[in-house]
Amino acid sequence: MVKSTDPDIQLLAALADPSRMEILRELAGAPEVCACDFTDCCNVSQPTVSHHLKVLRDAGAVVSERRGNWVFYKIAPNLVERLGGIAQSLVPGGAVIQVAALGSRGRAGDRSVGDGVRGQQPAQ
Repeated sequence: MVKSTDPDIQLLAALADPSRMEILRELAGAPEVCACDFTDCCNVSQPTVSHHLKVLRDAGAVVSERRGNWVFYKIAPNLVERLGGIAQSLVPGGAVIQVAALGSRGRAGDRSVGDGVRGQQPAQ
């Protein structure tokens, strides 16, 4: 399989991994997290965490800052807008889906995470 150069596909592929989603959920709960602190949330080794962080960074989902020997990560400032743009491009007529902030830690099936279309209220 050929790796896509489409940035939207790269982003969605990066987010399609359970360990990377756990990393993003961890980042959503803090302003920034040191790379060394992700092994606990993901139950994977440090080299595996480093690989996942590289994939997320290359896809533009996270940004990093080196401070001495430590690297700190945070969610990319434009991630929510990028995901919203992708979702909008997939909705017939370009209707805007309300997306809750990643910090809400919403998951599939959680009706509290913006599941309506602009101007419509979710069914009760």
